[in-house]
Amino acid sequence: MSNPASNPAIALAQIGRTFMQGGASLEILREVSLVIEPGQIVALTGPSGAGKSTLLQIAGLLERPTTGDVLIAGQSCDGLGDDARTEMRRHRLGFVYQYHHLLPEFSALENVMLPQMIAGLAKREAAGRARELLAMVGLEARASHRPARLSGGEQQRVAVARALANAPSVLIADEPTGNLDQHTADAVFNSLLLIVRETGVAALIATHNTALAARMDRVLELQDGMVVEQ
Repeated sequence: MSNPASNPAIALAQIGRTFMQGGASLEILREVSLVIEPGQIVALTGPSGAGKSTLLQIAGLLERPTTGDVLIAGQSCDGLGDDARTEMRRHRLGFVYQYHHLLPEFSALENVMLPQMIAGLAKREAAGRARELLAMVGLEARASHRPARLSGGEQQRVAVARALANAPSVLIADEPTGNLDQHTADAVFNSLLLIVRETGVAALIATHNTALAARMDRVLELQDGMVVEQ
C-alpha cells in the first residue's frame, strides 16, 4: 500500500479522452501526464474548446478517461467503482466553479459547514472549521449573511472556503474568477492563493486570465490535446 505522504497529491498518467461524433472519433486529450505536489498551485491554460474542462472533470473523477489513470495521493482510481469514486471526491477533492453554486437559503457559515456534516462531522466541529476557513478568506464578519447579501467576489470566496471544508488533498477550479471584474478577480485569487499556502492543498486551476496564471507556481497549456509546460 502506498504512503500518501510520499506521493504527489495528484498525478495524471497518459490520459486520453476520445468522443464519438457523427460516427467519427474525436480525440480531445492524448497522452496527458502531469504531477502536482502538495502546496503547489498550477494554472491550466488554452483556448476555448481545447479540453481544459474535460481534463478537470477527469482529474476530479467526474468523468472516466478513455485511456490512462488518475492517482490521488498515490492511489490508482482506474479500478474504482462509482461509490468509491464518490467517497474519494468527498474526502480527497475540492471543487470551485465559475459560478459559486452556494445554497441561497443558508448562511455563508452554513454553506461551509454542510459538506463537513454530510461527511459525518459533528455540527460544532463543522462550525469551528467553517469559521476558520471563512477567516482565511477574510469573511469572518460575513459568516451569518446569506448569499444574496454578499457581493459576487464574497460569494466566490465562500465557495473557495467550502471547497476546502473537508481538508481535501487536491483543489480543482474551473475559471473561478471568470465572472468577475479584474479588481474582484484579484481579490478572490489572493484569497485562493493564501488558503492554498495555509492548508498545503495542491491546486489545478483552469483560467483564461494570463495575469493570474503568471502568479501561479507553474503554467500548463493544452495544445492539440497535449499538455505543454510554459
